[in-house]
Amino acid sequence: MKWRRIALHFSTVTGLPILEPFIRLMAGEDPKEQLKGIAKYILVPAAAIALFLAFWSFSSRYVVANSVALPGPSQTFREGKQLFAEHFEQKRADALKVKEKRTEAILLVRDANRAEQQAAKASDSQKQILLANATKLRKRAVSAANYRPSSPPTFVDQIFNSLQTVMFGFIIATVIAVPVGILCGMSPWFNAAITPLIQIFKPVSPLAWLPLAMLVILSFSSEGEPWFPIAFLTSALTVCLCSLWPTLVNTTLGVASVDKDYLNVAKVLKLSSMQQLCKIILPASLPLMFAGMRISLGVGWMVLIAADMLAQNPGLGKFVWDEYQNNNEISFARIAFSVIIIGLIGLVLDRIMIFFRNLVSFGNPAPA
Repeated sequence: MKWRRIALHFSTVTGLPILEPFIRLMAGEDPKEQLKGIAKYILVPAAAIALFLAFWSFSSRYVVANSVALPGPSQTFREGKQLFAEHFEQKRADALKVKEKRTEAILLVRDANRAEQQAAKASDSQKQILLANATKLRKRAVSAANYRPSSPPTFVDQIFNSLQTVMFGFIIATVIAVPVGILCGMSPWFNAAITPLIQIFKPVSPLAWLPLAMLVILSFSSEGEPWFPIAFLTSALTVCLCSLWPTLVNTTLGVASVDKDYLNVAKVLKLSSMQQLCKIILPASLPLMFAGMRISLGVGWMVLIAADMLAQNPGLGKFVWDEYQNNNEISFARIAFSVIIIGLIGLVLDRIMIFFRNLVSFGNPAPA
């Protein structure tokens, strides 16, 4: 059946093997085998999560330090719900304030027009007063129309800011790592020159990179106004410096391991170096390249939390640090909830990279 083949291919490419037993069950295949798959992908993980929650709830009764207890699952998820409620409440308040300011701007423009109409009929001395008043009213109208809420970022805002930061750093890392990796894979001499640098800098902690990244950003910002906030650029550069190595290494391996028969055929066909690169080397090395990007994105997401804490970039890391400074049970419940959110976002990012890797894989793509 065509739909079965398409659905199974979709579940494999997207890295969602959990869908496979349901697809096969709908297609009329052996129910016992498919029930085994459902138990493997749903029941067993659900039981493991239930055991973890039970252990967490049990531990929260006994883990106490400085009169602050470890928050249990119910308190953690209750505070998480409150964080999202605060976000929507603040957005509604901001939208209402913007609407009020726009209404105020319309009224001010109306008053300015009325003052100008009165000035047209008034004497010279009164005319100057009315025109000056109309000018003031128009300035206030422009200020009201351009009003932007200055509320502090909510938990949801910090999530999106963290995603923007990690994607910015990841893209920069990819732009650097892929060309360098291709050169390393194609030239043993270039690879020999770059390998010592890779081996030295790859294990460096993000906590060591961050002060240097901040120094670089500050030196460039001293020459003019930066396009992005300094804290954002510092976190993104730290993510870039820590996450480019897996992509670089995997790209080098992918290019260097291209089947020699492909290259021999290219020589027979008298393809130029650029044609060999675009038609043979890059397509053959894409699976390993995207596998490296997957690792890089995971590393970047882990590094980002520490970078946000130290650089005070308004992201999830700063949220965790600020809540820790409050040192109460509500704050620790919010930290526990943010840990869960960080893990879930990391899982989604990993699934996305698996999807892209499988799109460019030849033969049967790997489910994970």
